[in-house]
Amino acid sequence: MKLVFIVGPQAVGKMTVGQELAKVTDLKLFHNHMTIDLVSTFFDYGSTAGKRLVELFRKEIFEEVSKSDLNGIIFTYVWAFDMKEDWDYVNQVCELYESSGATVYFVELEADVEERIERNKSPNRLEHKPTKRDIAWSENNLKTSMQAYRLNSLPGEIKHSNYLRINNTNISAEEVAKQIKERFNLR
Repeated sequence: MKLVFIVGPQAVGKMTVGQELAKVTDLKLFHNHMTIDLVSTFFDYGSTAGKRLVELFRKEIFEEVSKSDLNGIIFTYVWAFDMKEDWDYVNQVCELYESSGATVYFVELEADVEERIERNKSPNRLEHKPTKRDIAWSENNLKTSMQAYRLNSLPGEIKHSNYLRINNTNISAEEVAKQIKERFNLR
């Protein structure tokens, strides 16, 4: 069992890289908007009910996958490195998988903000993330969140042995997936 955590700021390409990695491995993609967009049909993600339901759905899926005969899962996440609750959440998910004998891999993506603003409007993103279809809101959210939070780690901050950081500003998602697969010897 494997858990590949792909982290980075909004519109850096986490889902798209995850889609490509799923194509070249037998890992299943669970991108973070699968639960956000499901719940936001009923409750705003920022609401108490919305957050609780997103967390509940993710927890249940993680638990079932960790006990399954699947080879593993790819999960995408915007990690605010300056927030203790995000560290706690990541550690909790890792502990669940590691306690089941799984290996956890971290891939951190970073890209120039101009590139991220362009990717924010990409057809693939808009197709798979309905809550991002209001481009003006989404772009504003991208800009304000990068001012409010630190969405990439500091050098040496992620101490996990299976860690890879990639600046994918000028690299295709297919190439990034290939690098991840080769670096971690994923099948």
